[in-house]
Amino acid sequence: MTDDDIDAVAVVHVRTWQAAYAGIVPADHLAAMDVAAMAERRRTMPVPPGVRTLVATDDGQVVGFVVFGPYRGEDGTEPERGQLYAIYVTPGHWGRGAGRLLFDAAKAGLTAAGFPDMRLWVLAENHRARRFYERVGMAPDGARDHYIPAGTQVELPELRYAMAL
Repeated sequence: MTDDDIDAVAVVHVRTWQAAYAGIVPADHLAAMDVAAMAERRRTMPVPPGVRTLVATDDGQVVGFVVFGPYRGEDGTEPERGQLYAIYVTPGHWGRGAGRLLFDAAKAGLTAAGFPDMRLWVLAENHRARRFYERVGMAPDGARDHYIPAGTQVELPELRYAMAL
C-alpha cells in the first residue's frame, strides 16, 4: 500500500465491513463508520515493526487489501508467530479471486519473514469468511475470545484459526 492507496483502502474497509458484518455487528455501529476518519487513522497511526499492507487492484482500482505481521497476543506481540490481521475485498469482487491472491501474498510474506505459522481471529458468526479460511487450509485451533465494537456494549464471539506455514 502506498500513500496514494489510503483513501481507496479506507473505502474498501468501510464498505466491506458494512456488507460482511450486516446482521452480526450492530447496525448503528456499521452506519456510523466513516471513510474519511478511517483514511485519517491510516495516515496518522504509526505502522508497527514487521506489519505490511498489500492491495489488490482491478483496472487500477483498489478492490481489496490484506494486513499481516507478528502475532498480537493477549500480552502484546508474540514475534515468533505470524498473524493475518485483516483481509477485505469489496463486495462487488467477492468470489472473483482477489481474496485468494491477497491471502496467498500474506502467507508468502509471513513465510519469507520466517514465521512457522499464521493465526487470525474471525467473528464466529461470519460464516462466509470462515468458509474462505477453511478452503485455503486454515482451521480453528480452539482459542476463543470476544470482540467489542467501539462505542458498544456488545460482545461478539470470535474464533482463532491457524495453519502451519
